[in-house]
Amino acid sequence: MENEFSNRISVKNIVLAGMFAAFLAVMSQVSLPMPTGVPITVQVFAVALVGVILGWKRGVLAVLVYILIGAVGVPVFANFKGGLSVLTGLTGGYIIAWPVMTILCGIQPKTQNAKLNMTVNIILSLVGLAVCEGVGALQWALLSGNDLRGIIIYSLTAFVPKDIVLTVLAVIIGRQVRKRAAKAGEL
Repeated sequence: MENEFSNRISVKNIVLAGMFAAFLAVMSQVSLPMPTGVPITVQVFAVALVGVILGWKRGVLAVLVYILIGAVGVPVFANFKGGLSVLTGLTGGYIIAWPVMTILCGIQPKTQNAKLNMTVNIILSLVGLAVCEGVGALQWALLSGNDLRGIIIYSLTAFVPKDIVLTVLAVIIGRQVRKRAAKAGEL
């Protein structure tokens, strides 16, 4: 696993990045539009899962591919949207923070204690979620002219509880998938 991402980008890494960017595009369409302009989605689950399964380097590559594809106009963002206007719009801060979340979700602790490894992985992932929520709320407040405190309170009721559960589930599921894929020699 140490050489999961060499200095060169291998064909395997390119394929994995493409496959997981496609996974993010599909998962981004599981969305419930809201009158606030910020939809309820399961994207956090997908981003965390990508980081945990691929590790931080490959995970960031997949997320950046997804973001770049969306930025050039391919409708891969929630509700089949694409273009720079999404990244510079109300929801853009959340998406822009995904690479940070992916890094934190993708750090694989290597202690001799499996429970400690899982706990550290969950804590790092929740810190990544907090960064994502913070950057997203800040951009939303700046662009909408709404009070940041009000947006944070709304987020804490509408998004954060669901996102905490989804992030923890992604870590639990992702660690199992990663372990099985590594045994099969696929990662």
